Amino acid sequence: MKFSFAVCASLLAATAKAAGNASCVPVYKNPDAAIDDRVADLLKRMTIEEKTAQLLQGDIRDFLDIDDGTYNETAMAWLAETRANSVWTGLYMTKSMVSRGARLAQDYLVNKTRLGIPAFIQSEGIHGFLALNATIFNSPIAHGCSFNPDLVEKMAHVIAVESRALGVNQIFAPVVDLARELRFGRVEECYTEDPYLAGELGYAYVKGLQSEKVCAMVKHYAAFASPEQGVNTAPVHGGERMLRTTYLPPFKRAIVDADAWSVMSSYNSYDGIPVVADHHMQEEILRGEWGYEYYIISDAGGPARLATDFGVCALEPFDHECVTTMTLPAGNDVEMGGGRYSFEKIPELVEGGKIDPKVVDTAVARVLRAKFAAGLFENPYTAVPEDEFWDHINTDEHRALAREIDEESIVLLENHENVLPLSKKAHVAVIGPMAHGYVNYGDYVIHTAMERGVTPYEGIRDASEGTVTFAQGGERWSNDEDGFPEAIAAAEAADVAVVVVGTWSRDQNELWAGLNATTGEHIDAHDLKLVGMMPRLVKAIIETGTPTVVVYSSGKPITEPWISEEAAALVQMFYQGEEGGHALASILFGDVNPSGKLSVAFPWDIGTAPAYYDHLKSARRWPNPGRIHPNGTLEFGNNYVFNSPLPMYEFGYGLSYSSFKYSDLTVSSSTPSASEVITVSVDVENTSDVDGKEVVQVYIEDVIASVDVPNIKLMGFKKVLVPAGETVTVDIELDVSKWGLWDRKMQYVVEPGEFRILVGSSSADIRADATVTVA
Repeated sequence: MKFSFAVCASLLAATAKAAGNASCVPVYKNPDAAIDDRVADLLKRMTIEEKTAQLLQGDIRDFLDIDDGTYNETAMAWLAETRANSVWTGLYMTKSMVSRGARLAQDYLVNKTRLGIPAFIQSEGIHGFLALNATIFNSPIAHGCSFNPDLVEKMAHVIAVESRALGVNQIFAPVVDLARELRFGRVEECYTEDPYLAGELGYAYVKGLQSEKVCAMVKHYAAFASPEQGVNTAPVHGGERMLRTTYLPPFKRAIVDADAWSVMSSYNSYDGIPVVADHHMQEEILRGEWGYEYYIISDAGGPARLATDFGVCALEPFDHECVTTMTLPAGNDVEMGGGRYSFEKIPELVEGGKIDPKVVDTAVARVLRAKFAAGLFENPYTAVPEDEFWDHINTDEHRALAREIDEESIVLLENHENVLPLSKKAHVAVIGPMAHGYVNYGDYVIHTAMERGVTPYEGIRDASEGTVTFAQGGERWSNDEDGFPEAIAAAEAADVAVVVVGTWSRDQNELWAGLNATTGEHIDAHDLKLVGMMPRLVKAIIETGTPTVVVYSSGKPITEPWISEEAAALVQMFYQGEEGGHALASILFGDVNPSGKLSVAFPWDIGTAPAYYDHLKSARRWPNPGRIHPNGTLEFGNNYVFNSPLPMYEFGYGLSYSSFKYSDLTVSSSTPSASEVITVSVDVENTSDVDGKEVVQVYIEDVIASVDVPNIKLMGFKKVLVPAGETVTVDIELDVSKWGLWDRKMQYVVEPGEFRILVGSSSADIRADATVTVA
């Protein structure tokens, strides 16, 4: 900032209460003034053109050639005049280029414009800051399996530290969509199928990120991840009760309770209404009922979809007036790039009486409030000197955290005859296309990221005290079996084989370049089986007779029930972080006891989906499954004829090298009021000789309800370390006000009556229960 402003600001800070200093700088530049006063003061000084600029996103490429570094100040002036809300930087370029672009933008906006309003400098960060060599954590679906909000908060803090080091002050995260449609390509970006768990992890992420004054952007509001047929951006079907019972609670927790400073709207329609233009969802609920005061930005190109996809505005010629008048008054305050920039028409629409100026003022005020809350006016440029980048980015401490989250997220699905943990002296053959050669990250990683990180083979090799060999077996995208003989020979020569197969995504450049993938944004699948030669490779290795540990490295559940039966052990490692290979080795060799629990249920087959645990009471009432046996015998059922509507692995499931016994469940009140917070206590004994962590899960069943409600709902959990042979008392608070339903008049009420409190190791493994009566 200009020296004169800095001097004046310091004087104000020293004598903030002195009325005589009020004339030194405008109220909006006074850091000690109330945010309401700063917003009001700045808003009244702005022209309609300056207001409009705050409602449009800019791009670093508008003024900076990110390949050769050429800066165009004329283009920067244009951005300042037209698209000054923010500057998008989530692109493949050097760290120095990101930092330079942020500095150039903020310097111009603060020092060379009339009002000096800084911009949000934006990037992605759902599992690591999207920049070259920034720390890469495992994908969000894995974070859910950790059941550890503290680790997610620490991760978000790391993402904030690394982004601030390059001048980035806003991250497009967290995602609190629900992974309930498994064909959808973006399952990996969701934490879980469960509203409560998603809300707790989203809350933790926002708190961690914004602790460093980096603005969180909770997405995608709302009901996005259950599209028709699993197809990206397709409509989501449901009613008001479904919306309020299932889809909205995690958003309220992450947005309102955590005080997130921005929200991204979703691409889909819900019950026929495009969300980007849904006044009820954005204005009546988010603002009117929840009291949210900050802003909503569309997803990239979102408003234009009103014409290009939904057909509610004309496409030829493109109806900018329709798009703008449908979205802005409905509560979508800012238009992201990637579309038609219809919001540029705001000044003429105001002049023509098509948009009320108060609507514009409301949207701009929300943006300004977020910028003041994030401290942008006081500290618009946060980047450290270039020679200090590595003191803040991808540090030893950050990589250690990435490893820890991976270790706590890996789920042990099967362990026949306790083949795991492996001896470190064993001869191990590591096999499979996901085992080595590239790092199998999920989407939203920077271009070339998959060339660095620790693969499963490298992790096992480094941890072993014996012989470790590798055979790829074939390409992940191929049906070719030419690599099978080498893989079979490796397995036959080994004491144990570890076969790593699964799904794959691509980095942010490759994903949109048409390269093959089986998960990721806009990569939707019709089933959940292994593709190409992978299932045959697994079969070939198992048939060698060498004990075979199968590792699913994937972004969503895989439905190969025969592997669960025939493999010696089965491990689920949702898309790893950069230390994932070390984490996997720690689990396989027993240096770390597995404690991950499934954040999403596994169906037997895509035809038996959905498999989420919190189905309404009237669902899955009388399963009578049939089966086709391995020898071809047909065993007929009727629900289903040859399969089961119940999950293969339920939500919350996960094995350990320890065994736990639950006892002495107590509840602080047997007759709580509807507004009371009660405490559930249970003793958890580790009956094994191995220290272990257990995720104690508490579910609630509304015994008699006036509408069809979820059969059970997760309402609390705690991951606890229980030393071998010892007993730990676990206390979990339950907020009774959260046990309610939306009644037939669409009013939220905690109905009087009996509620069962179910405590267990998964949604289907209940170890203790109690009944309370809500007065």
